[in-house]
Amino acid sequence: MYNNGLSYAGISLLSLLTHISMLAIVFAKGNYDSVLAPLILSAAVLVSDIVYFFILKFLKQNTYTIDILMITILNMSLIFQSCFGKVSFDFKHFIFCILAVVCMQAGFILTRNYEFIEKHKYIFYGAAGFIILSILLLTGSRGMWIDLGFITIQPSEFLKPVFVIICATSLAAQQKKKKILGIKVVYDNLIILGVTGAILLLQWWCRDLGSLPTFMAVAACAFIMRICYPKAKLSKKLIIGICTAGLAALAVALRFAPSYVQDRLKVDIWSDPTGNGWQQCQALIAIAEGGWFGKGPGHGRLYKVPAADTDIIFSTISEEWGLLAALLAVFMLMLIIVTALINTPRSYYHTTLTTGVAAVFIAQSALNIFGSCNMIPFTGVTIPFISKGGSSMLACGFMIGFLKAGQSALFPIPQKPDKLRQNRRSV
Repeated sequence: MYNNGLSYAGISLLSLLTHISMLAIVFAKGNYDSVLAPLILSAAVLVSDIVYFFILKFLKQNTYTIDILMITILNMSLIFQSCFGKVSFDFKHFIFCILAVVCMQAGFILTRNYEFIEKHKYIFYGAAGFIILSILLLTGSRGMWIDLGFITIQPSEFLKPVFVIICATSLAAQQKKKKILGIKVVYDNLIILGVTGAILLLQWWCRDLGSLPTFMAVAACAFIMRICYPKAKLSKKLIIGICTAGLAALAVALRFAPSYVQDRLKVDIWSDPTGNGWQQCQALIAIAEGGWFGKGPGHGRLYKVPAADTDIIFSTISEEWGLLAALLAVFMLMLIIVTALINTPRSYYHTTLTTGVAAVFIAQSALNIFGSCNMIPFTGVTIPFISKGGSSMLACGFMIGFLKAGQSALFPIPQKPDKLRQNRRSV
């Protein structure tokens, strides 16, 4: 770890103290029938903290800050999710927290080496196509979920990390342009543009319009990174054409949006508190009743409202834990992104990966929070890691691995001249 800030032991201790403070609030103000409930929760949180901090000492990487922030927010989420309505250890969420950490390490190993990703980029094109087909063929009529009976899977969540990787590939190809109808283009850019269009059409067909801004944010970041790539010099005609097409598509989408979307865009929630505005009204009332410090873990009533632990999680936390705790949770999530952006990634490829992940997390968090607070139409998008959800937890954990890769990138070791000559002779 770098010697320009807190030591490994110091930042680990801060994380541990954060969880101990929250657990103390659960014991003091929580709603539980038996002290066994908060004891089990405390044991799970503190043991997982200690075990993971111990394992980290044996992982070879340049920095451990993102790992510690990750375990901090995951166990904060576990405490929140185990207290809604009544203190009761949420074992399922705990398992997905562990799996999210495993996925983080997998994403880290996969994306450390740019040459590996670039060499196998067509596999990720195929992965995107496979996910899109699985949604069309296996989710039912215009749905987004695959129901296996014992568990449901949302394939579109796994499309996000794949799309981020696709947008980070082919950067060097920006200097290899071909003319088509008098416009200089890069073939790989056309492929990425086609993947983007397929995803947007898929979301539209499946009526999951709440996720559209997230994918659009990733695509916009990728487009900007390609414009800024050294010596890329994208054609002004192409840039103007893409921007014009994007604005036209947005205008058409708003004009021909489904009726339920039009209702959400126009509804006055307080004039329809039992209809389209019911969920947002309940969310706003819960935030107001919670105040700065909340009613206490397990003492809220918003848990009875559908999607209280996913789509309106910000309001649910605000009611039971207070607005300060809800803002702290969001701050911890943003701190992971800021840490990855401030500590400059080791290559342009890793920078593009980092901006793509930042686009996903910021877009989803903003849509959830602003929707819960009635600042924008309600979209039903989750906050990464804080909301409950298996597919989302795994996909977001995978993307956190991309941020780690940017801080501990792996570059091939150049061969020495003698070795190169020897290889040539052998050929």
